[in-house]
Order: sequence, then C-alpha cells, then structure tokens
Amino acid sequence: MTELDFGAFLGRRGGAYWRLARMQAPIGIWLLMWPGYWAVALAGPPLTEAVRLLALFLIGAAAMRAAGCVYNDIVDRDFDRRVARTRQRPLASGEIGLVPAILFMIALSLTGLVVLLQLDRLAIVIGLVSLLPIAIYPFMKRLTWWPQAWLGITFNWGALVGWAAATGELAAPAIALYLAGIFWTLGYDTIYAHQDKEDDALIGVKSSALALGDRTRPWLYAFYALTALLLLLAAALAGKSWPSYPLLALAAGQLAWQASRVEFDDPASCLKWFKSNHAFAALVFLGFAAG
Repeated sequence: MTELDFGAFLGRRGGAYWRLARMQAPIGIWLLMWPGYWAVALAGPPLTEAVRLLALFLIGAAAMRAAGCVYNDIVDRDFDRRVARTRQRPLASGEIGLVPAILFMIALSLTGLVVLLQLDRLAIVIGLVSLLPIAIYPFMKRLTWWPQAWLGITFNWGALVGWAAATGELAAPAIALYLAGIFWTLGYDTIYAHQDKEDDALIGVKSSALALGDRTRPWLYAFYALTALLLLLAAALAGKSWPSYPLLALAAGQLAWQASRVEFDDPASCLKWFKSNHAFAALVFLGFAAG
C-alpha cells in the first residue's frame, strides 16, 4: 500500500491529519533521521545498543518531523494560501482548524519527548536545547535570505544527540559531522526552494534559491564539497578504518551528480534530485558502519 493509499484508508478526516503531518511524503522523515543514524554509526557502540538507538531515532524522527510540519503550517498558513504548491494543505485550505492542529502538534511533540527520555542525560539536554532553533525556524524566511542554513542547524541536531547517546559526551567527530550536515541541508534545501521561487518572490518570502539565482550551481558544488570534506574529517577524527573511505567517496560522487544534473527551472527535476539525498545519506551511513 502506498503512502497515498494509506492516507485514503484513514478516511477524509484521518487523511487530512495524515497530510498535515506530511506522512504522504516521508522523505522529510529520512532526512531528519539520517544525521542521528550517521552519529551512531560513527561512534560505533555495541550492536545491541546501536540497534536500540537506531530504532529510537527512527520513531523520534517520524514524530518530530510531523510535529515540525504542523508547527510550520500553523505559522505559515497565510503564506501557504498564496503559493500554488501549498494552498491545498489542510490548514491553509481550512480542512483542519487551528485549535485541532495545535492539539495534534502537542501530541506529536509529547511522542518525541517520550523517545528522547529513553536516552542518557546529556543526550536529553542536547535534544531539549534543539527546541529553540526549531521554534525560530518558520520565521527565518521573513528575516533572512538563508532560511535553508537555519534548517540545516535544526535538521542535523540529531548528529549531536546521536553521538551523545552513543558515547555519553560530545567530541570533535560529532562537531564535524554536525557541520557537514548543515552544508548538506543548505545544498539540498536550496534545490527544493527553487520549486517555489516564483511564488516566493511575489509574496515576499526569502530563500537561498532567490538569493543565489543563476549562481546556484557553483554555490551548490561548494556546499556539497564542504559536506564531503567534513564527513571525511569526521571519519578520520573517529578513527574509522579504510573501508569507510571508498563509500564516502561514492557518496561525494552522488552529491556531484546531483549538482551537475538538477535543472533549477524545472520543479520536477528539483524534487527528483532533492529526494535523491536519501540515497546519498544511506551511502554515508554504510561508510561509517563499514569502518
């Protein structure tokens, strides 16, 4: 059963909440999940503990990505009504009211909190600190041309939480991994933002796609080159052995392929190459695990 089919299976009301949580588009779950997975693979805890942490990060990513989508839609509901791609979202269209959406967001957030409380104290504290950048994120498109960078700060927090959960401390490999994730997100979300650049320009919403315009491709190469270099640095700082590096090189090649092939004026191309970051992230995870 496809994601779309499952939403229909829930009925009209249930399907509206399914779409409000963006569960029909699970790529966001994977992109939020992978930095935590990377950190666990990079730290290399015992197998049973690794499996436990990976399961928790999957559940946590699903809950918190859904909560984040609801929060973003609450803040942006007036903007969403004016953008072709988003005007049919349940809040923007009036299919779901504001109060039920807030209650739904609280329930999802509490699910994420329950998952977080299964980790050790340092990981819990780091996870709770992430609430501040998460709360600020939806407003950044009104304040800066670089909301994609702020998304990188929030979406890769799992790298810090995952390392702390696996090791009980923060260390240089986790910082390098976190910075790699920020540049990675800046790249892939700039690709994503090119889908909405015409509507964004009309309604006054800022984005890196609008800031970079025709210069996006060389900047995308730069963002992805920094991503690859920082991932290599994280592996070296963590003492990974040689099997890590061919897979990390293959992952870097996937980023270069994205940057060379994406057509920024074609929304379908942007969405395709944005989604391909799931494959890139899987290669990085395998690289860290192999080492």
